[in-house]
Amino acid sequence: MRFSVLGSGSGGNATLVAHAGEALLIDCGLSVRQIERRLAQLECAPHAIRAVLLTHEHDDHIAGAAALSRKYGIPLLLSHGTRAAAGERLAAAHALEVLEPECTTAVAGFAVTPVLVPHDAREPCQFIIGDGCRRLGILTDSGHITPHLEREFAHLDGLILEFNHDPGLLADSAYPPALKARIAGPFGHLSNAQAAGLLARIDTAGLRHLIAAHLSENNNRVELVADLVRASVPASVEWAIASQHSVLPWRYLDH
Repeated sequence: MRFSVLGSGSGGNATLVAHAGEALLIDCGLSVRQIERRLAQLECAPHAIRAVLLTHEHDDHIAGAAALSRKYGIPLLLSHGTRAAAGERLAAAHALEVLEPECTTAVAGFAVTPVLVPHDAREPCQFIIGDGCRRLGILTDSGHITPHLEREFAHLDGLILEFNHDPGLLADSAYPPALKARIAGPFGHLSNAQAAGLLARIDTAGLRHLIAAHLSENNNRVELVADLVRASVPASVEWAIASQHSVLPWRYLDH
C-alpha cells in the first residue's frame, strides 16, 4: 500500500491511497483540474479512484468533490451528518453512499474505518485505511485528542497528523478574536503541542511514515513542526511535512 498527500491546508485538502491498481481519494477540496494535474505527477489516472471518502462538509475538504464524482463516475462516501450538512453542494455528484462511523467497511479492496473526531462540523470523521497487512491513519481537523483517538490511532504503519498552529503565533496574529477562539478551541484544530502529545502517548514502534499535515500558512512555521517531529518519533520513522502547493511523493508502507 502506498499513499501521497496531493495538498493539505486551508486552501484545499486531498490524500491518495493506492494498492493493487486501485485507489481511494480522501477529501477533494481542490478543483478537478488541480486534482488531475496532481494525479498526473504521481502517474495515477483518475479512473483508478474507486471512491472519494469525505471527512466533513467544510469547503476545503469537499469543494471539488461533486464535480470529480460526476466527471469520472466516482461515488462519494461520507457520514449521515456530512451528507446532510453539505446539502446542495454535493447534489450533482454521481453517487452518495453513507458510511457508518466506527464501523469498518470494505471499499474496493481496502478496509475503511471512519473515526469520529471533535470538530465544528455535523458528523466529522477521520479515517484508518488498511489493505489486510498495513494500516494508514489520517487525523486532521480535530480540536483535541480524546482517549478514543489515542486508542484508534496507535499501532499504525503510517500516520498523517495535523500540526495546524503554534498557539503563540495564533494569539499574535491579525485574526479576529472569534476566529482565534474557534481554531484553538476544543472543536477547532490541533496545535503543534497537541499533535506531539499524541505521538508521545501512543505506540509508534511500528510506525514507518509520519506526515505532518494541515499546517496554517499564517499561524505556524515549518521549522517549528520539524523540530517537534524529530523529537517525537523514533529515528527509524520517515517523516515529511505536507504542503498546500505541491504533491508529496509516494510513500510506501510495504518497504
